[in-house]
Amino acid sequence: MQKKEKNHTHMDSNGIEYTHSHPGGAVHKHVHENTKAVLNRLSRASGHLESVKRMIEEGKDCSEVLIQLSAVIAALNNAGKVILQDHIEHCIVDAIESGDTAAIENLNKAIDRFIK
Repeated sequence: MQKKEKNHTHMDSNGIEYTHSHPGGAVHKHVHENTKAVLNRLSRASGHLESVKRMIEEGKDCSEVLIQLSAVIAALNNAGKVILQDHIEHCIVDAIESGDTAAIENLNKAIDRFIK
């Protein structure tokens, strides 16, 4: 069964809208405006996690390790929040405009896993 082509609209940074579709309803990558912020948060989380590993190897106090580990969790949660907000503001808006109900179902599944 071949997927139906769906038109969807994008807006560039100058506020100009353009509409297009992809053959067979193919999904494509969207450019997200917060990519750099997400990568910075993930780098911070990675640095904190490396610190936690060193602390454990060095036999540091458990309470200090837990505090550092909480920084890792917070950095990951913050990255997830930025991704979620960006996804809703761009991808989900596009999906609603094009009638792509699967994208909304996928978002609901992702949110359910993210907030566990």
